[in-house]
Amino acid sequence: MREQISRIKLVLFDVDGVLTDGRITIDNNGVESKAFDVKDGHGLKLLQRGGFRVGLITGRESRIVEYRAAELGIGLVYQGVKEKLPVFERIGCELRLEDSEIAYVGDDLVDLPVLRRAGFSATVADGCELVKPEVDYVARCRGGRGAVREICELLLRESGRWSEVLARYS
Repeated sequence: MREQISRIKLVLFDVDGVLTDGRITIDNNGVESKAFDVKDGHGLKLLQRGGFRVGLITGRESRIVEYRAAELGIGLVYQGVKEKLPVFERIGCELRLEDSEIAYVGDDLVDLPVLRRAGFSATVADGCELVKPEVDYVARCRGGRGAVREICELLLRESGRWSEVLARYS
């Protein structure tokens, strides 16, 4: 796993079920809301401070995702994506990255084509049971409940960048 992770330059994340617990709340006025874990958000910032680029690929479209991405300094945001593999390929081409240099974190069947192609793949503890055997790492934590933070720390540790990131807090 360390060798795989040492090549990673970009980490892409699904949103619903990974950055959130997968629930979508809609009020009487049709206003949608989602909950994000602040520790997961900090994990994404740590990942960026460690030199990784971060992006989001999600099947749904939501202003909430735009807002959260902007808040975290994530510029690569692809929403309304029904087939994620072509977007994954386009990102790789635009950034001149090989598949082996891109990690992907997803939780459901729609993520499988990308999970199979990525240089490193991961899912959350409550991810689809058909996804778990297909990935390199299954987090102990659930989606929207610390899984992203766990995966970010794993990437930083295994890439040898953890102590560099922690130095900021000394």
